[in-house]
Amino acid sequence: MANKFVFKPNKIDELKDHYDVVIVGSGGAGLTSAIQAYELGLSPVILEKMDKIGGNTNRASSGMNAAETFVQLNHHIVDSFQEFYDETFIGGGKQNNPELLKFFTEHGALAIDWLDQHGLKLDDLTITGGMKTMRTHRPSSLMPIGGYLVTELLKYVEKYQIPLFDNVKVTDILSANGQVTGIKAESDREIEIKTSAVILATGGFGAGKDLLAQYRSDLLNLRTTNQPGATGDGIKLAQKLGAQLIDMEQVQVHPTVQQDTPHAYLIGEAVRGEGAILVNNNGTRFVNELDTRKNVTQAIDDLGGTGAYLIFDTDIRKRVKAVEFYDHVGLVKTGQTLSQLAAEIKVDANELEKTVSKWNQAVKFQQDSEFNRTTGMERDISDGPFFAIHIAPAVHYTMGGLKINNKTQVLNTDNKIIKGLFAAGEIAGGLHGNNRIGGNSIAETVVFGRQAGQQVYKYLH
Repeated sequence: MANKFVFKPNKIDELKDHYDVVIVGSGGAGLTSAIQAYELGLSPVILEKMDKIGGNTNRASSGMNAAETFVQLNHHIVDSFQEFYDETFIGGGKQNNPELLKFFTEHGALAIDWLDQHGLKLDDLTITGGMKTMRTHRPSSLMPIGGYLVTELLKYVEKYQIPLFDNVKVTDILSANGQVTGIKAESDREIEIKTSAVILATGGFGAGKDLLAQYRSDLLNLRTTNQPGATGDGIKLAQKLGAQLIDMEQVQVHPTVQQDTPHAYLIGEAVRGEGAILVNNNGTRFVNELDTRKNVTQAIDDLGGTGAYLIFDTDIRKRVKAVEFYDHVGLVKTGQTLSQLAAEIKVDANELEKTVSKWNQAVKFQQDSEFNRTTGMERDISDGPFFAIHIAPAVHYTMGGLKINNKTQVLNTDNKIIKGLFAAGEIAGGLHGNNRIGGNSIAETVVFGRQAGQQVYKYLH
């Protein structure tokens, strides 16, 4: 058995008082930007306020979207940047920032290549809601993407000896004459670091009750899939320097979250992408399960607060490794037959059998006359035992945040660049419009994380 990789953050007494670039946050965007900056010859430092590395990236399960990749061609899928752009634009209510979206859709394939060069093989494909083409890349082990990405990137942080400190909370970004000059932070003591560049990679505010109260008070009673550190700190830091905010009221509610336990568990879109259906308390379908998150959430809300059940079989389960974890923590109900499963979840057995039989016919003839679903129909639900997970919507992702250009430079309220301030990942707003497509957040962290590392290098030279 290979030794499990355990990353050890640096001890606080190793912190220096000057770095070329300070990266705030240790999720996908922070780690990617640090590695990219280091490989260009810079001396970066990563500061993480929590005692756990990886932020919300750890919780990502489905995969990473990209078009025109070598992986797609290996699977005989011919895709295009334009189709990726168009589907994301439509999925975001045509409210996406076109400049960011163009850069994003045209740099996904390079990001897949970059990960491949760093030993991260995303060589399997699935599909998520709102997409017509299989472009969600994931490891062929079918491991959840987030944990895999964080672990593998941390191996490079360790190899390159990039300093990474946890339990360090940045409290201020210092500036003079309109450009960044350093940061202040606190851990067991007050810290001041001189630097000419800061990359904010602090994530969104899905767990930040104060910002949610300000922009979306209607969602305050919902639970959240976010880790407790996702409180929008980076947004507030940049605001002090005059940064412009955009789309702050655009908060995504994820439709399939198991929350009958003290911890809310996101059930990844890949479960539906591989063939699961949703049924109501009568055991009947009520929505195209792979419509956009916004539409599926609305359909579940319209059931009146009961939530819904994901229904799938052994064949589908084998395609989504995360189900083993969901089962391990007690979220999965099992029945040897559909009628046993119906008894377990207290729905009408005849109705459930009828629903599944109808769905299996839809898969057989590739024609869903009920809800016009056209994707995630590679396998039917016939291979017992059968499984169900009770789900309901929860706050998941904040599409709004700092206004950036496609060089990841943060803009002020006059649309001017704040010199030396960069942002990547969920903290930046505008890319997703009013609805984020599954698989685009991990892609955003790598595409714009790399860009931030490159643009800081350019800025300093």
